[in-house]
Amino acid sequence: MHHISAADGTPIGYEVWGRRDGEPLLLIQGLGVDARGWTMQRLAMGRRFRCYAVHNRGVGATSAAEPPYSLFQMADDAVTVLNAEGVESAHVMGASMGGVISQIIGVLHPERTRSLVLACTASRHHEWRIELLREWREAVATSGMSALAGDGLRWLVGPRVHRRFGLWLNLIGRLILKSDPRGFVAQVDAILAMSDDLRDRLHEIRVPTLVITGSQDSLTPVGDAEEMAELISAAELDVVSGAGHAVMAEAATAYNRAVVDFLRRATGEDDAASRHRAAAS
Repeated sequence: MHHISAADGTPIGYEVWGRRDGEPLLLIQGLGVDARGWTMQRLAMGRRFRCYAVHNRGVGATSAAEPPYSLFQMADDAVTVLNAEGVESAHVMGASMGGVISQIIGVLHPERTRSLVLACTASRHHEWRIELLREWREAVATSGMSALAGDGLRWLVGPRVHRRFGLWLNLIGRLILKSDPRGFVAQVDAILAMSDDLRDRLHEIRVPTLVITGSQDSLTPVGDAEEMAELISAAELDVVSGAGHAVMAEAATAYNRAVVDFLRRATGEDDAASRHRAAAS
């Protein structure tokens, strides 16, 4: 575990793994989830990239951060990690709330962004999602994380996985239920405080972007992904069949394949291989 100090002095935890000579990949997880949410990506991404996974304020090694938080603040924390590691720019991959933070980085720090992977996320609020998050906030503030053990986790786990294995074998669900209630509530507040203004600036993103989601995601449905892919001119959309909101854990093989394929193209690796084959022939 590594630590750096944010602009306000808050210690921010982050993890580093992968090829020392690989291109940098910054990973940002979602609501209530620390860097362990990328467990199923560690090997696939680490083979090719130098990975930097941030513990957002309120979770894991950064759980002691004093509220209130903002998503812009968390974006700055992630950029501070790059600064600490001497990384000028990186590929940025974010899931759910981390996908919104990644959008912020892509818009406000384009010089630090080589490409974007926006997973199971959205670019604006819907009234029904605002109401749901408020319900989660009040339940956790009153009764702790166990308040999400029933209906709450059903939003995070695809029905196919739920039918076959139940809720408790879902990696992301387990991590959320073990998170700090105070940090969870503060993160929800940060999400609810985020305006839709960022959506109006997504057209400014010029780097290659993969928008990826599960076909059975009920928290950030496919329509949210389609909208982002339309707003970002350099974006492509990938819908993973049968997966729910925690697509990177539920359908890790398909998710990793899609992301690695995208990043190979974003780095020009496929073009280089084609030129090599042409030269050899």
